[in-house]
This record gives sequence, structure tokens and C-alpha cells, in this order.
Amino acid sequence: MAEKFRPVSNTPPETFTGKIKFYGRMLLDLQILTIFRDVKKELPHFRGNVLDIGCGQSPYNFLLNESATTYYGIDIVDAEKFDYNNSKITPFNGEDIPFENEKFDAVICTEVMEHVANYQKLTDEMYRVLKPGARGIVTIPWSARYHYIPWDYFRYTPSSLKMIFSKFSSFEIKPRGTDIAAISSKVIVLFFRNLIPAHAWKWIFVPLWIALSPILAITVLIAHISLVLNLGAEEDPLGYTIIIKK
Repeated sequence: MAEKFRPVSNTPPETFTGKIKFYGRMLLDLQILTIFRDVKKELPHFRGNVLDIGCGQSPYNFLLNESATTYYGIDIVDAEKFDYNNSKITPFNGEDIPFENEKFDAVICTEVMEHVANYQKLTDEMYRVLKPGARGIVTIPWSARYHYIPWDYFRYTPSSLKMIFSKFSSFEIKPRGTDIAAISSKVIVLFFRNLIPAHAWKWIFVPLWIALSPILAITVLIAHISLVLNLGAEEDPLGYTIIIKK
């Protein structure tokens, strides 16, 4: 199956244009917005050695206290398949974390586990390399299209997450958004997929989608209100954030 609407790579806000891309996309990309809201709460409190699993371009590294942490990013050898090219990382095979036992004080793993065939092995490796009492944040999508085809394998329910992270002394599973945000996200993708069509003949419909753009604006407004006020059903969110402690 060909991927017709590939996700935009998530890059850090290091330059002026990078900041516009990073913060500007959160107006429309509700997945990234809700992930950022959660990692922003956790990462500034991390201390010591911090491991970022499947880090891509390390988009959230800047949230860490640079003077109090040492950052380690790892990603698969052929990360260019996911539109990433980060020379500052340690390559790994996607399962076996190439560090010794109990090296890390914290772990970050954002939107990675759906791309890992042996997810339990990777989770057990997280546990192995964390020190006792170490914390971590993991995010996964729920309402997300089939992406980075064919390397997209799973969507996880809270029931399955409880089993996957059962080794940890504590874990908290939090939904990111509600069904209102999830539906709004689908509408936003629908608009942009048709505003920038993949086939030349579909450009004849672009004026129609432009004419319907007030619907897009209303949808975006409703989505942000729902996120601020936590409106809607949490059983069908954009995704989940898991806060773990060894």
C-alpha cells in the first residue's frame, strides 16, 4: 500500500524557521500538540542520564535542563525511512538497547512503540537500563492513520498497556484528548489531503475545499476548546501518555 499523506517529520525549534514550524504546526497537528503538552510537564524535571528511544531529530531535547542532564539519543540504523537523519545518535536494532544495566535516570519514548514489532522486548529493555526509582515518559497514538507504511504495527488499549508495563513499580496511563479532538484531527487531515492532492486531476476540486475552509476553521477552534476544557469522551482519544517509574 502506498502512503499518500506521509507525516511531517518532527524537528526541534533550533532556528527561526524551525521555531515557526515547530510551534506553528501545533495549531493544526493535534497529535503533536498533546504530546508536547505532556513532555513539557515532565522533561524539565529529569536529572542525570536521559535516554531518548527512537529519538528521530531529538525534537524535545531542548526541554531538558542541559546543566543537570546528559542526553543519549538512539534510533534505528535506517531511520531515513522515517525521514530522519541525526548523526548525533547511537544506532540500534529497534529492540536491544546498546547500554549497560541501570545506566539511566530517565527515559523518553515518543510515538515509537507502534513501529516496534517486538514491543515487549523493547519495554523490558527500558526496564533493564533504568536505575531503580528512575522515571520515564512514553507516548503512543490511538486515533492515527496507517503511517510510515509498512512499519506501523499496533494501536494499544489501556488494558494492553497495563500488561506491557507491568514490570514497573508504578505507571500512569493518561489519554491525550478526547473523541472531539480525534474527530477534529480527522477533519483537518481530510482538508489538507484534498488541498494538496496527490493526483493532478483532483486539483479541479481544490476551489471547493477552499470554499469550505470556514468549516476547517470552526473545527480547529472546537478542537482547541475541547483540549483546554477536556470536553468529550476519553475512551477514543488521540493517543495515550504513560508515565513510568522503575
